[in-house]
Amino acid sequence: MNLIIYSFLMMMMFLMFFLVSLIMYFLGVGIMMEWLLFNLNSINMEFFVLLDWISVLFISVVMMISSMIMLYSIIYMEGEVFLNRFIKLVILFILSMVLMIISPNLISILFGWDGLGLISYCLVIFYQNYMAFNSGLITVLCNRIGDIGLLMSISLMFMYGSWSMFMLEWNKKLILLMILLAVITKSAQIPFSVWLPLAMAAPTPVSALVHSSTLVTAGVYLMIRYYKFMENSGIDKFLFYISVFTMFMSGLMANLENDLKKIIALSTLSQLGLMMMILSLGLKFLAFYHLLTHAIFKSLLFMCAGIMIHLMNNNQDIRLCGKLNEFIPFTMLSFYISKLALLGFPFLAGFYSKDLIMEMIYLMKINLFMLMMILFSLSFTVSYSFRLFYYIYFGEMNSSFLNFQENKLMNLSMLLLLGLSLISGSLLNWVFFFDNYLTYMSVDMKMMTLVMLILGLVLGIIMYMKNLLNLYLYSFFFSSMWFMNYMYMYIYKPYLIIGVWGHKIDKNWVEFFSKKSFLEFIKEIKISFNLLKIFMFMFVILFYFLVMFMVF
Repeated sequence: MNLIIYSFLMMMMFLMFFLVSLIMYFLGVGIMMEWLLFNLNSINMEFFVLLDWISVLFISVVMMISSMIMLYSIIYMEGEVFLNRFIKLVILFILSMVLMIISPNLISILFGWDGLGLISYCLVIFYQNYMAFNSGLITVLCNRIGDIGLLMSISLMFMYGSWSMFMLEWNKKLILLMILLAVITKSAQIPFSVWLPLAMAAPTPVSALVHSSTLVTAGVYLMIRYYKFMENSGIDKFLFYISVFTMFMSGLMANLENDLKKIIALSTLSQLGLMMMILSLGLKFLAFYHLLTHAIFKSLLFMCAGIMIHLMNNNQDIRLCGKLNEFIPFTMLSFYISKLALLGFPFLAGFYSKDLIMEMIYLMKINLFMLMMILFSLSFTVSYSFRLFYYIYFGEMNSSFLNFQENKLMNLSMLLLLGLSLISGSLLNWVFFFDNYLTYMSVDMKMMTLVMLILGLVLGIIMYMKNLLNLYLYSFFFSSMWFMNYMYMYIYKPYLIIGVWGHKIDKNWVEFFSKKSFLEFIKEIKISFNLLKIFMFMFVILFYFLVMFMVF
């Protein structure tokens, strides 16, 4: 009953905020409210609220997706013992995101930012098993690195007497680097990409919320807000290379992954790389446009995956799925349409933003090597989607499944998102983004995107047949995120050991520990830190070559 009330309230807020964003856009107005909490010498501790058409439109999309996910959770989380805890965590998660969206002040941004990090940890470990514990720990520790960047930027801005972004000067590169560090950790760009697939240990409604419009998009949104300070600083070039490598790596890894939710998570990572890449080229409204359309069809994709996992008796291996359209036809229809929208199929939601992004890239002066990387990343999206389609629609059902019927309430929650996956791209284009970008190009250049999509289809067929080829070593390298998984395992091992020993010291008196066990503990710590030094040295070398590549 609580979930229905929350869902209804969020839907009303979606309609209200959408109308307000329309009025603000066409009148060209915004509202900024400021509360002076206290002042100490020359430092003003202020709370800012900035409501313009960008923030209000983003809040409306977050509310609409959250409303549908609340409705979906009524059935999905049915029988869950800790349902009240789940509802409260999700509500707090949404409120943290809203606080971050409306804040132009680094202090209030930090409250929302830290709220997202902390509550996402609570949601990832919701099922309280060993896998959830590991995933939650890596998620929270990766995000803490970004929080440190944000805290350092706050301390550096202390010199200006205000934490508002309106007081920031154009040439303060150190502050901008700290904000960039926060952005690439929250949006899981290289080398902090490991936590995003691992966050799939959370319940599927949470995954739908996290990977569409809240946690991972917080970094992109912050970058959109601060971009005008970054575009003349040279930091945007660094972001461009990071985002393109992230797109390429995640697309390649998704072609070799067999876990259904992880494939969709890597797809999110690829799209985040695309948003960051076009943002680094100076087209912030286009990045925001793709952010909104992607949020809608990606949430639908996760909701369909949740129903498929229920049907398959909580199995997520796509090799054991097959002919699911015979059991859950409406869900598979929704899955098919949302996947086509992700591919940028003509006149669906993703087409309007994705095709425009590629056209703008063709018209810019971009390094040929990086252009080829972008085009191959685009084709990988088609190849892993085709592979997923083939397994789910034409594979053999190899697992025992539950007697699970489609639920009308679940279908109703997906219906609005299904409709918006068809029309939201054109709707947003007509209403908000009609006068921002206009492209003129030759037919050959225009057809380049289509050629790469066809190439991606061929790659997908090859990836499906890869079992016939001896590609096991390559598969191991690419599916481990270029061995970044193992690097993080060694980095976090000292913290795990310290945590276990701290628990032991808590439960026992320190003097009862023998000298031998204490020396073993020190030895373990030393080995872990030596491995950490090796990995950090390798990372510094890689970073050096990347900088040299950018310079020359």
